[in-house]
Amino acid sequence: MTLLCTLANGDAVYRYDKRIVIRFEQPRKVLSTSILNGGYREDLRAVFNHDCSSGNDTDSTLRAPTYGEHMRLEARDLGFDPDTVAGMGTAAQMENVAVITAKYETLTVTAVVTGGVEVNGGRVGDPTTYFQPVDKAMLPKPGTINIMLVINADLPPGILARALVTCTEAKTAALQELMAGSNYSTGLATGSGTDQTIVIANPSSALYLEGAGKHSKLGELIGCAVKPAVKEALLKQTGLSPELQHSVLRRLKRFGVTEEALWEEFSQNNGNSNRHIEQQIFLDCLNKIYKDPQLVTHTSLYVHLLDQLLWGLLSGEEALLAGNALLVLVANNYGLFSPIISGRELPDFLRAWTKLLIEILKQESEIRSQESA
Repeated sequence: MTLLCTLANGDAVYRYDKRIVIRFEQPRKVLSTSILNGGYREDLRAVFNHDCSSGNDTDSTLRAPTYGEHMRLEARDLGFDPDTVAGMGTAAQMENVAVITAKYETLTVTAVVTGGVEVNGGRVGDPTTYFQPVDKAMLPKPGTINIMLVINADLPPGILARALVTCTEAKTAALQELMAGSNYSTGLATGSGTDQTIVIANPSSALYLEGAGKHSKLGELIGCAVKPAVKEALLKQTGLSPELQHSVLRRLKRFGVTEEALWEEFSQNNGNSNRHIEQQIFLDCLNKIYKDPQLVTHTSLYVHLLDQLLWGLLSGEEALLAGNALLVLVANNYGLFSPIISGRELPDFLRAWTKLLIEILKQESEIRSQESA
């Protein structure tokens, strides 16, 4: 058992191997998305976050026929009556937790966050397949972002709900600032498909607040605690960071322009009979260029152009003109002829940028061959 921190309300946050637990010293107001005693409650004794993965696996495993029954067993293992606690499940490791506190005068807000978005990150409105009331596919996944948000102030139930909304906005802002992509569309992720949140207020506090939106100091502190906590948790769990995202491949991944896709295009354009040697040359060249500062910068501008085209903020003609200008700029930097965007739809833009990358890789492979000759 490890003491992670003692909260301003006197409650302690402990990590028990694969669980993080907040035991309440006094009655608390709790609003949660938990399947176990979720919704608004004033009679809970604790809340917990649980790593459902087995060993080093990223897949969640259940100890009971349903997720709800599984969580009740976890509550019993912690020594609680299952009817007196709320819990969340994930496949993220508890040692990768981030704890961030923000303060203003007597108001304290603490965010306790685990999570990742590499596997399960998505954008609200992405196409889905889940519909049935009970579906194994809805078990916690490695991408789950779980947040326990503790506010050392008393809030009415409606404002507790507003605090949960502000908390969710802060999580999404963190993902946007990292340019985390959806795994189910070309959009930026707004969260994962299985995110969960627990918000806790202190009814014994002398500080009573009736605002948790972006115009309130509480709303500001929620953002100041949750945003960096989400980023830290993602960094610890999967390495997601500005440094990791500073990559041509990372910026283009959500559009399907991946290492595998580039290799298939590259290999089809070369006649080398030794595919293994050719692939190693391709990988060496790709490793040389995919972090190049100028190429990352121009790829980022091109990707943002595609987003604005898809969002209807730029017309096809406007995006076409700007896209071709970027293509010419990058091609000139490498002494190459520029591809031309052939139409005004997303695939036309992606084909042109992919072709440019292939030409850069071919040039690099030729330089490598000359140097080794």
